[in-house]
Amino acid sequence: MKLTFKKYGQLQGRDLCEFVLENDHGMSVKLLNYGATLEDVAIPVDGAKRHVILSLKQAEDYSKERNFLGGTVGRIAGRVWHGQWKNGDHIRQLPINDGENHIHGGFGTDQQVWSFRPEQGEDFVSVHFSLLDPDGHNGFPGNLQLEATYTLNNSGELLYDLTAYSDKLTIFNPTNHTYFCLDDLGTKIDQTKLFLDADYYLPVKEDGLPVGGMEAVEGTAFDFRMGKSMEDALKSGDAQIALRKGLDHPFILNGQKTAAKVVASDGKVSMKIGTNAPAPGNDLREITLEPGKNWQWQVSWKFEY
Repeated sequence: MKLTFKKYGQLQGRDLCEFVLENDHGMSVKLLNYGATLEDVAIPVDGAKRHVILSLKQAEDYSKERNFLGGTVGRIAGRVWHGQWKNGDHIRQLPINDGENHIHGGFGTDQQVWSFRPEQGEDFVSVHFSLLDPDGHNGFPGNLQLEATYTLNNSGELLYDLTAYSDKLTIFNPTNHTYFCLDDLGTKIDQTKLFLDADYYLPVKEDGLPVGGMEAVEGTAFDFRMGKSMEDALKSGDAQIALRKGLDHPFILNGQKTAAKVVASDGKVSMKIGTNAPAPGNDLREITLEPGKNWQWQVSWKFEY
C-alpha cells in the first residue's frame, strides 16, 4: 500500500492538497482536500489504467467553478422547497439557488477547504478530512463538525465514512456526489448494466422535488432488481424519466448488504455498492441532526477487475 500527497495551490488562506492512494494490485485513488473530493479512481484493465469516475483534467480546475464531481456535498444535498425549514414556529430561510428552491447547501461543504490527516496501515491507506461549518453559515443553525474518511484496501474496496456533530438542532442531509462510469469516462454509459435492490422509488415533479409517496418499481422503467442496461430505462419513454431528462430519482433500498451492482459493458470491471442509508444518494436520511448526537453515514464501493 502507498500514500503520497502534494500541495498544488492555496484558497481561503489554506493549502490545497492532492492525495494519491495505491493498493498492491494496481488500483489507485486521488483525493482533494478541496471539498473532501474523490478526484479519480483508476483500475488496471488489460495492462492499462481505466478511469472509472468523471473527473476534471487537473486538481486546479475543481475550485474554478462549482461542479459537484466527487465532492462531499452539504449541509443539504437535495432540494428544500422555497428554501424554508420550519422548526416549531420558527422558519429558517436558506439560500434560493435552484429556481424557487434551495439545493446543495448554498455555498456548500464541497466548496470549502478541509483539514486532513493521512493514515497508513499494512493493508489499507486512508485520508481523514475534517471541517467546521459555523453556526449561521448559509442560514443553517449550529456549529457543525464534519469528518469524511476515504479508505482504500487490498480487496479492491474504497470506503467512505462521513460523521457529523452539531451543538444545535439543525437540518442535515449530505451526500458524496461522485459520478461512476465503468466504461472509461462516459463512452458507453447507456450499455452499463445496473442491479438495484429497491422495490420502491419516489416520483418527482418538474423541479425535482418528490410528488408525494413512493411507488413500486414493478412494471416500470425503474425496476432494476434483476439487472438491465441503463439504455433500457433511458429509452423507455417513461414520463418520469422524460420529465427529468434521465434518472434523477430516489430509490428506497431494501437494506441488503449489497444495495447495488454496476457492470461495465465489456464485463471487465464491476462495482458492488453497500451503504447504511435507505437511499443510494442518502436522500431519505432523517434530515434533522439533534445537538450532541453523532451522525454517521457509510458507503463502500468494491471493484472487481
